[in-house]
Formats: sequence, structure tokens, C-alpha cells
Amino acid sequence: MDHGRSGPVPDRTADPAATALLPVVPARPTSSALDSTALMGAVPPAPEHTGSDDPVAPPAPPRRGERVVQLRPEQTGEGYKSVYSELTRPTFGSRLRAGVRVSGEVLITFGLVVLLFAGYEIWGKSALVDAHQSKLNQQLAQAWGPTGDPTVSPSTPTKQVAPAEGKPIAGLYIPSLDKNWVVVEGVTQEDIRYAPGHYPKSALPGEVGNFSVAGHRNRATFWRLDELKVGDAILLEGKQDWYVYKVYRSRIVRPDQVEVVAPVPGEPKAKATRKLLTLTTCNPKFDNYQRLIVHAEFDRAQPKSEGPPPELRG
Repeated sequence: MDHGRSGPVPDRTADPAATALLPVVPARPTSSALDSTALMGAVPPAPEHTGSDDPVAPPAPPRRGERVVQLRPEQTGEGYKSVYSELTRPTFGSRLRAGVRVSGEVLITFGLVVLLFAGYEIWGKSALVDAHQSKLNQQLAQAWGPTGDPTVSPSTPTKQVAPAEGKPIAGLYIPSLDKNWVVVEGVTQEDIRYAPGHYPKSALPGEVGNFSVAGHRNRATFWRLDELKVGDAILLEGKQDWYVYKVYRSRIVRPDQVEVVAPVPGEPKAKATRKLLTLTTCNPKFDNYQRLIVHAEFDRAQPKSEGPPPELRG
């Protein structure tokens, strides 16, 4: 009996039948309300039973374009066969693909070579020709020496002597094309590699006959020769004089028609009575199965002591 408290003590014995104070457990939702796998990763459905005693299902047949490769060594009469033999064995398709790939690489390489060659023909060769022309200008100036020799009258004709093959002989100017070159003696491939070349047996500048010159059809030399028109001036620079010629005809001939550089063009056996100039080059551009010929006739001579001709002054 507790003397510190007054009043009766309540009975705290729990009634086994009393459930009113317990929380109510909600009913489990049906599948229509909540998927049973909503709170976890999706589980793939179990494979259907095939009815066979073998737990391992047979492999699926290969799809189109696939091959079944044996991954285990196979014993043959010569030993074991490599597990990679099926993978490395060439087939018609693999050979065809390899051939196409190699052909493509060869064509790309060939195209690059062609582009490089074209670039050299357009820019590289022009730079080389310009460099050699500068050297030939110096050689020609040294060969002529001082042009103001007091012992030689401008009106006194001097006998011209052709220099050795490959040496500079005269200056060639075409004002309408804004081009000029030093002409060398000789027309071999070595002679005309960097300059127009004078046919050795043809006339010299200002003489009776046909002063004939050959040049390559590249951008540094006779590339635009087809643009010359009747009446255009072509000038030759000699030691003492300028020689002015005027174009009177252009034509295309076969390579074997060498009579175009005869003293009388087209008539090899005729005696020369006129002073002519002939330029020859390949035709068409980038080929050489024809020849482009430009004929010009002597118009006048002018002493260099009087300065350049009006055609060069624009």
C-alpha cells in the first residue's frame, strides 16, 4: 500500500481482446493499382520451358551476313587447327574489299602527283625560267659590252656573228603580251629549257631571210602566243639596234612541216628577199601533236642610242 498517494490504484492488466488502439494494416494493393516491380529494377521473364531435359537452350540460327566460327581448336591430320583460322581465312568479299581499298589509295596518290605536276608547270617552272632569264640577261650584257662605242657610228652596219650553242643571242619583246625573253642559240631540249631558241641556220636579227625562234608552250614562255593578232609588234634587241617586226599571219601545222622556218616560209628552195621573223611552239596547250606558227615581217630598225621604240613605251 502506497502511503504517499491517496485514492484507489487503477488496474493496468491488458485485455487480450482489446484491438481498438492497434494501427490498422492496409490491404495489399492489387496488380491493377500498383505493379509489383514498381519499386525495383525490371526483372526479365523466365524463359519458357522447352520440354527438353537439357537445361541449355540451343543456339539461335545465324542471321544473314553472319558466320558461325568455331572457337575451339580442331584436331586435323596435320595437327591442331587454330581457333582463329576461320576469322583470318580470306573470302571473295574480303579480297574484293581489299582490292577496292588499294585501288582507291593508288588513284588518290596518282591524283596528288598530277596536282603537284600541274602546280610545278604553272608556278614552279615559271620561277626557274625567270631565274635563268636573269642570268642570261647578265651574260648578254657582258657579251655586248658598252653600247656607246664612239668608234662605231649608229648608221654603220656591223656584221653579226651567231654565238656558240646555248649562249644568248638577242632580246625578244612582245608588248601586246607584256612578255620579253633572252633568246639563246640552238633549239635542242637543253637549249630551250629556260629560254626561246634560235634555229642555227636561220637569219640573224634584221637580216634578209627568216629569223626563226622555237619555244616551249608553258606559262613562262610561249603560252599566250595564240593571242597575237595581225599588226601586233614583235621586237628584237641587238647590240646596236632595235628591230621592229609586225605580225602578218598565224597558222597551225603538223610537226613535220619544217618549211615554216625556211628563208621563204613554205618554199624551202626559194631565194629570200624579205626580212621575216617566225615564232614556233607546241599546239594545243598541254600537248604537242601540232605546231603553232606566227610569222612577222620587218618594219624598221632603230638605233639603241635613240632610246627604246615607242612600242615598248606603251
